[in-house]
Amino acid sequence: MSQLDLAGGILAKEISNGKIVTISVSSIEFKQPVSVGDVVCIYGDCTKIGRTSMSIDLEVWVKPVLDHGIGDRYKVCGATFNYVAVDEGGKPRPIKLSD
Repeated sequence: MSQLDLAGGILAKEISNGKIVTISVSSIEFKQPVSVGDVVCIYGDCTKIGRTSMSIDLEVWVKPVLDHGIGDRYKVCGATFNYVAVDEGGKPRPIKLSD
C-alpha cells in the first residue's frame, strides 16, 4: 500500500506543481498476491481535480520473472487515492495547472 501512495504522490506533486498530502484512500482491491522477484509496475491516472484536491486511480501490474524468462503481465491491484495540495505551512492551497 505504501508503494501505491508513493506512486500516486509523485503524480499528484507533478500535477499540483508543489507539495501534497494524502487525505484518503477511496478504494483499494487486492486481486492477486505478488511473488518475491516479480517486477512491479504502478500506473496512475488523475480522474478528478478540484480547487485544492485531486483523485488518482492507480493500477498495479506484475511481470513475473520465471526461471526460463518473463511471463505475461497481469493486474494485481487497483486503488483510488485522494491528495490535497498544501503550502509551506501545511494549509490547503489552490491547484495551479501548468500550461
